[in-house]
Amino acid sequence: MSTTTPSTLRVTPDPADPRLTRALRGVDQTGAPVDLRVVEERPLTIYLNAREIVTVMTIGDHPEWLALGFLVNQGMVRAGDRVTGIDHDAEVDAVVVRTAVETDHEARLARATRTSGCAVGTVFGDMMEGLEGLTLPSTALKVSDLQRLSAAINRTPSLYLEAGAIHGTCLCRGPDPLAYFEDVGRHNAVDKLAGWMRTTGTQPDDKTLYTTGRLTSEMVIKCALMGIPALVSRSGFTAWGVEIARQVGLTVIGRMKGARFVCLSGEERVIWDGE
Repeated sequence: MSTTTPSTLRVTPDPADPRLTRALRGVDQTGAPVDLRVVEERPLTIYLNAREIVTVMTIGDHPEWLALGFLVNQGMVRAGDRVTGIDHDAEVDAVVVRTAVETDHEARLARATRTSGCAVGTVFGDMMEGLEGLTLPSTALKVSDLQRLSAAINRTPSLYLEAGAIHGTCLCRGPDPLAYFEDVGRHNAVDKLAGWMRTTGTQPDDKTLYTTGRLTSEMVIKCALMGIPALVSRSGFTAWGVEIARQVGLTVIGRMKGARFVCLSGEERVIWDGE
């Protein structure tokens, strides 16, 4: 399989980064020795101003974007909050995100709800907060673009191809992948993307979010609150995730493998021009 990176990608996984995997030796089903690369996990503690918020387990790349994106997606740093600095201390595995004024994060921490996500799947307060009155762009999604997008992502060098045991998330425009992140938890990968979008000022209106993870309620909520009108996965759905997607007008496509997929929300926005 070709591993040529699509020219549109602005951020790509780096499977050659020695910090992200470790060489281990084991044995296979016959007892023969096997050498393989295994994904690393390391803790990263996220602070908002002077307050410790959470420690996440992550592969360790893009810690600043992960920290900022986590706080944005949890509603602890909002659109109107001015971020004055993001400091990463590799020696103590911590990131401090600083804002111009104090936020209301103490109240939100007091209303934490555990969801079904892996790694960091906590949504603070009411999971539906922020969705009331939300209107997503009615951006059309071409089947031909999905087919080209699937092929482009599959031939991008990645930690998944190198070592497995990892989730991927990619922000796309039409058939073109723009920024591709990986991590041990699908929420971490999406949070890195959210941090990158906030830092670069990337607008969500004409974008698609591709994820390798399952389309659960919290993934649908995250995508909707990020303002991205389409969510695509090679994995499956939960019923509540589909229900929320239909309520907010999010196009949701799952079980996408090659040219095959299932659309359970927003089919009226799909242009059926595929082969």
